[in-house]
Amino acid sequence: MGFPEDFYSHLKNYNYTEIKGGSERKTFLEIWVVSVNNRVFARSWNKSARSWFTAFLETGVGQLKYGKKIINVKGKKLGATAQIQKEINQAYIERYNQKENIFYSEGITQPEYLNYTMEFFYSEKK
Repeated sequence: MGFPEDFYSHLKNYNYTEIKGGSERKTFLEIWVVSVNNRVFARSWNKSARSWFTAFLETGVGQLKYGKKIINVKGKKLGATAQIQKEINQAYIERYNQKENIFYSEGITQPEYLNYTMEFFYSEKK
């Protein structure tokens, strides 16, 4: 089952989607999320040892929040050499092209960020 249609609308109209990795975290963090061919991806900006990204690596589960809606997701690290990485880069550049975001969208599309790409899958259960 795919993501709800209003989730894709949210991604087109709002810069931030909130995320919680794992099942222990109490608060959401705002991040950039992009969609390519109805697949959903995000990259870890800070690449830190304890983050939403590492929580997904450890548990495989979490939640995305958009507006007042919260959906359960599963997350899987995408390989740095995956063919779709180029399209994800393009999605970041095109979506976050506002003057104040260009530094970050260009940064997050650099080769060292490819290993910090997570693909999300809609899940009925946590």
